[in-house]
Amino acid sequence: MHRFFTEAQTALRETTRRFAEREILPRAAKIDRDDVFDRDLYRGMADLGLFGVALEEDAGGAGMGAIGACIAMEELARCSGAVANAFAIPVEAALFLNQHGNERQKASIPGILAGEIIPATAVTEPDHGSDVAGLRTVAKRDEDGWLINGTKAWVTLGGVADALMIFARTSDAGGHKAISCLLLDGKAPGITRGKNEELLGMHGLEDCQITLADVRAPLDAVIGTENGAFKMAMENFNFSRLMMSAMALGMAQAAFEDAVAYAKTRKQFGGPIMNLQAVQFMIADMSTDIAAARMMIHHAARLYDGGFSIAKEAAQAKLFTTDMAMKHVSNALQIHGGNGYSKEYRIERLFRDVRLAQIYEGTNQIQRLIIARQVEKEMA
Repeated sequence: MHRFFTEAQTALRETTRRFAEREILPRAAKIDRDDVFDRDLYRGMADLGLFGVALEEDAGGAGMGAIGACIAMEELARCSGAVANAFAIPVEAALFLNQHGNERQKASIPGILAGEIIPATAVTEPDHGSDVAGLRTVAKRDEDGWLINGTKAWVTLGGVADALMIFARTSDAGGHKAISCLLLDGKAPGITRGKNEELLGMHGLEDCQITLADVRAPLDAVIGTENGAFKMAMENFNFSRLMMSAMALGMAQAAFEDAVAYAKTRKQFGGPIMNLQAVQFMIADMSTDIAAARMMIHHAARLYDGGFSIAKEAAQAKLFTTDMAMKHVSNALQIHGGNGYSKEYRIERLFRDVRLAQIYEGTNQIQRLIIARQVEKEMA
């Protein structure tokens, strides 16, 4: 699978894999058990330069684009889906600020890349998830700047974030043409963070609800065009869906490796269960679907890096990969039998972590809508 990688991409993959196996894997079970954000690992990824992997070189990044980000993401997720999820946040924030931010906002990028400024993006609300255009958080302009009120839900890294990118309604107009994104200091008066959400999986991400009560922000807090954040968000989702696809791929790869290793050593009916056709067929399907997913992701990433629209391709990669990963992580657990249901084995954690991938960054039902609409446009 690696013969078409450039020398730089191969080096990135090998460097990330070494770090993930040496630093992340030994701590992954503890992070899951304690549900506490690991700042050392976060800074370790920053020190490797991973947060700037997709960012242009003239902006302080490595200039390896979406394909580089996906390669790194797969290797991180292979050892911990949660740590890989944390990796995605600064990568996407740095890109978003570089593409849309003003000079003051761009000045925070070096701190994000160094791991000194932890960013978080707050779009979802208690009553609005997939319906981004219906969000209710409001930012009103007055002579002193912006006054922001509202509640955000499921904010990944929200409990530890130093900078918040808040999506809010900045016009009385309805729908998506009234939404802006504002960059706020995480310590601004009026910002209250709820308790760490108790989640099925993906532990250690300080996922919480954030309440904004009369939070003040300067006029230049708006990122990009005022009332134009919906389009910016939709474009950003294309990149983030590739990242979530690569995250699910990494977890599927880990489950596949564990299943093969277990099947070769577990003996039943006079020999290794790998000799049983029922197990062989599951392994064959895993190998095939993982290869197909990787090709879909890398194809879409290369299109993105080439400047092409990937609304359909990103949705297809996300839909196929995350459904595939859920199916085959479940099959890998089945191959482990009763042991797969025990926390002594990694597959139990993978099973809980991978479930989020079908919901995150647009549910897979939303992906099907996007794909259908894109097909309709193409066939018109």
